[in-house]
Amino acid sequence: MAAKFEVYKDNKGEWRFRLKAANGEVIAVGEGYSSKAACLNGIESVKKNAPEAEIVEIE
Repeated sequence: MAAKFEVYKDNKGEWRFRLKAANGEVIAVGEGYSSKAACLNGIESVKKNAPEAEIVEIE
């Protein structure tokens, strides 16, 4: 099984996504979105920007 994004509606009626690793563990979650389209745009943003994301340690 490969990593996957799951899209769902939460109890407040907001659209959310979670990214699951190949082993089924949740490794990232998205904010609540008012529409499914906005949620899907959030996923595309993560896919586009994550390879270039800087790792910053906060103390």
